[in-house]
Amino acid sequence: MSLKDDIQLLRINYLRGPNIWTYRPALEVWLDLGELEEFPSNLLPGFTDRLVALLPALVEHHCGVGERGGFLQRLVEGTWAGHVLEHVVIELLNLAGMPTGFGQTRSTSQRGVYRMVFRARDEQVARCALAQGHRLLMAAINDQPFDVTAAVAAVRAEVDDCYLGPSTACIVAAATDRSIPHIRLNDGNLVQLGHGARQRRIWTAETEFTSAIAEGIAHDKDLTKTLLQSCGVPVPEGVVVDSPQAAWEAAQDVGLPVVVKPSDGNHGRGVALDLSTQADVEAAYLVAEQHGSEVLVERFVRGNEHRLLVVGGRVVAAARGSVAWVTGNGQSTVFELVDAHINTDPRRGTHEDAPLGLIDVYKDEAVVLDLQRQGLTPDAVPAAGKQVLIQRNGNVAIDCTDLMHPEVDHIVSLAARIVGLDIAGVDVVCEDISKPLGPQGGAIVEVNAGPGLLMHLKPAEGSPRPVGRAIVDHLFDEDATGRIPIVGVAGTQGTHTIARLVAWLLHLSGKRVGLACRDGLFLDTRRIETKDCAHWEPAHRLLINRSMEAAVIENGAASILRDGLAYDRCIVGIVTDLGGASTLAEFDITEEDQLVKVLRTQVDVVLAEGVAVLNAVDERVAAMAELCDGSAILYGIDPLLPATIAHRATEGRAVIIHKGHIMLATGSAEVPLVNLERLTANWTTPAQLEPILASIAAAWAMDISPDLIVAGLKTFELDLPTARPTPPVRPTLPPAAPRSEQEDRKTD
Repeated sequence: MSLKDDIQLLRINYLRGPNIWTYRPALEVWLDLGELEEFPSNLLPGFTDRLVALLPALVEHHCGVGERGGFLQRLVEGTWAGHVLEHVVIELLNLAGMPTGFGQTRSTSQRGVYRMVFRARDEQVARCALAQGHRLLMAAINDQPFDVTAAVAAVRAEVDDCYLGPSTACIVAAATDRSIPHIRLNDGNLVQLGHGARQRRIWTAETEFTSAIAEGIAHDKDLTKTLLQSCGVPVPEGVVVDSPQAAWEAAQDVGLPVVVKPSDGNHGRGVALDLSTQADVEAAYLVAEQHGSEVLVERFVRGNEHRLLVVGGRVVAAARGSVAWVTGNGQSTVFELVDAHINTDPRRGTHEDAPLGLIDVYKDEAVVLDLQRQGLTPDAVPAAGKQVLIQRNGNVAIDCTDLMHPEVDHIVSLAARIVGLDIAGVDVVCEDISKPLGPQGGAIVEVNAGPGLLMHLKPAEGSPRPVGRAIVDHLFDEDATGRIPIVGVAGTQGTHTIARLVAWLLHLSGKRVGLACRDGLFLDTRRIETKDCAHWEPAHRLLINRSMEAAVIENGAASILRDGLAYDRCIVGIVTDLGGASTLAEFDITEEDQLVKVLRTQVDVVLAEGVAVLNAVDERVAAMAELCDGSAILYGIDPLLPATIAHRATEGRAVIIHKGHIMLATGSAEVPLVNLERLTANWTTPAQLEPILASIAAAWAMDISPDLIVAGLKTFELDLPTARPTPPVRPTLPPAAPRSEQEDRKTD
């Protein structure tokens, strides 16, 4: 078989919000199959077998058939390469630990050119999966070798580098379960939950309520112990030392055995336990000083290491640690035994979602010290049957939440409150967590800010705990969603006027309103940009602004096609018309009917308690009411429009003009809002009246009072004020003489 030419990727577009394909972010790819347009899968000899050999789990893809093996059935019957690429990319994402179930491929008006889209939680991860999937597909088509393991590893590396860490991801997932929107604010784990003035922010397992002072206290382990001890919390006695000799002297004063650790370290780095000899203590000091600013010597507390997670003043999860051992066989080195019997545990790994880490017997100083105390090195060969201690701590992954004694819960919660942390990982050492600490000599050894959550999400043993939900419930009241009222406006006819008028009415109702439209970007009544802002980026800026109590956002069809919507849901979605198809040729749109699928996106995202405001003049627009999760209000100058009559027949609401009045109609009932003669002359033409009706409908949907609506109509300025002239440039003054430090202080 001759080699087939490569599929050409004509355009790759990341849709950052709800779009014509899905409610979620997605990567849209325009493909030119070239000669492969003539070769569906059933006409490529051996292709299906080669592809399934590379990706056996494709059998799990249901595809349009709706059952296991559905996609393989399509391959056998014959499907085109764009559709196959969609499934290959999805499977690579699944294998890389980012499960993805959504994908579609559709033809365009140009022969051989397709639009393929798939769910993309992160753009860079999606682009990497696309590149690897593209290479894999062409290798399968042309019967060439391909390293699937390397391809999955490349995608996995992008997941680890670019996507949210497991702790942050679990909090975001819990927020999504409560219908709380989220916005990622940087390339790391800083995430906004909610919008505008109702938002909360997290950074991994820290929140905006996590005090910097409390974090500083937790970072200083000696200070933490002092505060805890003063409040009656059991802690091991200890002292800060500044030399190996001082460490040994302190160890004798405290009482052997002891622990030597950095006073401000984390993750167990540089910690040496159960030390009883001068040589061990002094060696441990040299290790600990590399991991912190000071070294602490404290009494060794016998028992198991436990990590208890405190959220909002209560313990929500507890995990117990275990000691790692290997048994000699008289032939293998310690290094080989660890690699064969410990590091092969599937729960261990270097990636972020592994509950246990790999043990490096050469680089982990605590492991090396423990081996030395047993007279061994990593290259030593233990005798057959000899038990070798490898790691005392750092293996906390056995859930014990249900075993915790109430008194332990109380004392641990108290420790977090004393330090001042809303979320804390408290390390407890005791023999039995189901008994009070005092009688068994247990103690709290550390209180940590920003604790890892993975041990509670994926315990090596026991049940996972819903710690993400606990954190979200700590940040938001039971019924809160973090949402502000968002009004989306889509179409071409007077949409900027509608957006401005709705924003004005919301402003009069007492809210700080952000507005992004063709006339610019507005924060309340202040116009901060004059350029066209009816697209994703300005709208996004409004939603992260903590002063905004409501937002009105104009969305053109091109913006929806290029970026998607900036918000996941809205309280009111307005669609005015299906105009503008002639300007959308780059998106393969040339007719108005094609815009129904585009502009319905605005209706699709209306909340169940929200309202779609639709122009009754165009029955295709009015018919979108059936797509709305909430209710609908139609508007139109003519009260006898067929769509309006049908809608009112089902007790639907409408805004119409009848007998010289703007009417609020519900079913057969009509309530006059305002006489047209009382409005300014600027509001007399049909082109101006329809935007008024749409704006009134939006205000009605948000329960703004009729009197306030009328007042807003009378005070709204249809024409924006012209820009002020640029002030004359002042003459350049000579530089001032340098001020003294005292003068600077006076002006600070």
